[in-house]
Amino acid sequence: YIMSIVVTLTLFSPLKVAAKGAVRWIKIGPLSLQVAEVSKILIILWVAAMISKYINHRNKIRVLLFIWIPSMLSVLFLFKVSSNLSSAIIIGGIIFGMTFIMTPFWKIHIGVVAAGGVGVYYYINHLRNLIKLNVNPKDYSFRTRRFLGWLAPLKYADDESYQSLQALYAVASGGFSGKGLGNSTQKLHAIPEAQNDMILAVICEELGLFGAVCLILLYLLIIWRLMIIANNASDLYGALIVVGIMAHLSIQVLLNIAVVTNTIPNTGVSLPFISYGGTSISILLAEMGLALSVSRGIKLEVA
Repeated sequence: YIMSIVVTLTLFSPLKVAAKGAVRWIKIGPLSLQVAEVSKILIILWVAAMISKYINHRNKIRVLLFIWIPSMLSVLFLFKVSSNLSSAIIIGGIIFGMTFIMTPFWKIHIGVVAAGGVGVYYYINHLRNLIKLNVNPKDYSFRTRRFLGWLAPLKYADDESYQSLQALYAVASGGFSGKGLGNSTQKLHAIPEAQNDMILAVICEELGLFGAVCLILLYLLIIWRLMIIANNASDLYGALIVVGIMAHLSIQVLLNIAVVTNTIPNTGVSLPFISYGGTSISILLAEMGLALSVSRGIKLEVA
């Protein structure tokens, strides 16, 4: 937990690097490092340690709050420093998922989700009223503009929803079997960040619906295997680590697919193991190594 705070504080140091209006990286020699990606694995390890240590405590609600409050403070701190909402959402989802699976307070979790859903509902209604008034999106923050572009993509096609619409054009033009590997035209000039956040749209255009479904099935296979490892882990701490990794992978895949299909407002979420990014792939491979380490400790029963 302390290391996650220290890593975030490096964004105040001379090591920080600004790119595209955001300060989310630090540079050490020739290597650049995205701070939020490192925080993800550190938070998984911390939450796993706290749950395994206090799971048998009498006052379990106090234990839940003891995990939630410091964790969410860490998430808010990361968001405030780096303005990285997508990573904050993913880390918050990891914490929520780990405590939901491993603690008996499902009613509290459902209540939190319901309260959040009501808040989002009223916020979206407010934005719909703004759209009816033909407001100028430039008068609002870039996050509000993304919501406006999501709610009325054709109205703001030249700016706020440009990336989402181009991704949808790529998905639609791929059809069932796609144009062929390497034959995407949208990635050449139309889709911003085609190698990163919108890589799934390029896959859909080149390999079609069939290729996208095969990719999703591969993700489901990994998630299923992680679930098997967690269920059979030799100790609680190892099981919790694998649950955290499973939550991280699941949330990031779902968010990326939802962004590409314009199911949710556009936010920068990479597609695990596919999108360009050195820090992201390194952390994901480290997490797979942790999961394999837990799997190695499983003792099989011989009949």
